[in-house]
Amino acid sequence: MNACPNVLRRSLQWLALVTALAGCAAPLPPSQGEGWSAAWGTALLAQPVPQAGAGAVAPLWRQPMRDVSLRQVVRVSAAGSVLRVRISNLFGNEPLIIGSASVARVSALEPQPVLDAGSLRPLSFGGRRDLSVPAGGEVWSDPVKLALPALADVALQLHVEAGPSQASVHPGSRIRSWAVPGNRARTLGWPDAVAQEGWWHLAAIDVHTPKPLPVLVATGDSITDGYGVPSGSYQRWTDMLAARLAAAKRDAAVINTGIGGGRLLREGLGPSLVSRFDRDVLARSGATHALVLIGVNDLGVSHRGRATTPASRAALLAELKAGFADLAGRARAKGVCLIGATVMPYAGSGYYAPKAENEADRQALNDWLREPGRFDALLDFDALMRDPARPTHLRAVVDNDGLHPSLAGYRVMAEAFPLELLDRRCAKVSGP
Repeated sequence: MNACPNVLRRSLQWLALVTALAGCAAPLPPSQGEGWSAAWGTALLAQPVPQAGAGAVAPLWRQPMRDVSLRQVVRVSAAGSVLRVRISNLFGNEPLIIGSASVARVSALEPQPVLDAGSLRPLSFGGRRDLSVPAGGEVWSDPVKLALPALADVALQLHVEAGPSQASVHPGSRIRSWAVPGNRARTLGWPDAVAQEGWWHLAAIDVHTPKPLPVLVATGDSITDGYGVPSGSYQRWTDMLAARLAAAKRDAAVINTGIGGGRLLREGLGPSLVSRFDRDVLARSGATHALVLIGVNDLGVSHRGRATTPASRAALLAELKAGFADLAGRARAKGVCLIGATVMPYAGSGYYAPKAENEADRQALNDWLREPGRFDALLDFDALMRDPARPTHLRAVVDNDGLHPSLAGYRVMAEAFPLELLDRRCAKVSGP
């Protein structure tokens, strides 16, 4: 549903500054990506869950898992009739042993996921139903036939015979996962299941497509990860953008690899974006476009609880510029159109409480990001979301807490994205 006033669409010249795509070429050939397109994905991080004896976590969810079945629900943004699933032990310190796995469409989400019995399919890995993923490894399932329309909810069921003590998790799933004892990966009813928010050892779902699709990978921090979005509501800005594309009958995928607390240059609540950009963005199957919205945590952490100096702030700005330039060079080398985004106001945030000099740094960075040629396109989310009367603050209608957009704000972001950007392709460019 498109809920924003038409005036927002007519005002894209100030809502979203879109520079001309550089180095455009013909659409990618059908052989690119071997016919696979990313339909869903997430960014994982190392999250040691409290061990046995910790009362805050239900026993089935404590690490290391032993003889536990997991049911995890995701929503695919691209349609297909054949899919594959990537199981991950990327941050594990021990092997991940899977006894069996299955996939099925979900016909209802509440109060627990209801599976479409006729769609339940076993997963295999190199022809085997069991799987051992070494520490640091990831494995694709064999292709399986299952018709999925765009925006279909899919359940992945894994019987974890033995999991590592350090799991590979995306905690900001914004939807619950479920656990039961024993091997019930091929069972429909789980009346005794215990819920926990997050995705465990699940990295991607691809669909096989007859021709390449536009695949947009949106990455960044908690604003992309969906801070404040109610569980199971699918109101992240990327969710609403995917719904816009489906309503417009555009065949395209939107993949969200944001990490709450993420920073461009250094580790936050997960790996830095410069360290994970190739894996979490450029390596997604059939990726054609990437959108990077990040920097507020780099700026905020630099002054939170500590004094800054002109020299320290100048050094941070130089490092941020070099980081963005590095991402742009890597994207161009892969022929992925990189869409940059300005950093939104955060002066209303009690968490970071920026001073005048910190706000000046944000504006200086945004001025640099807006310079032509930095990216293949730029979305000026600062101009879109700021209060004209107080440009250091978010507009009240789009503000949640002075730092994050409200649900209405996420919708404004999704509505402001120019869909025509996904019609273009960028040629590979080597060198600086």
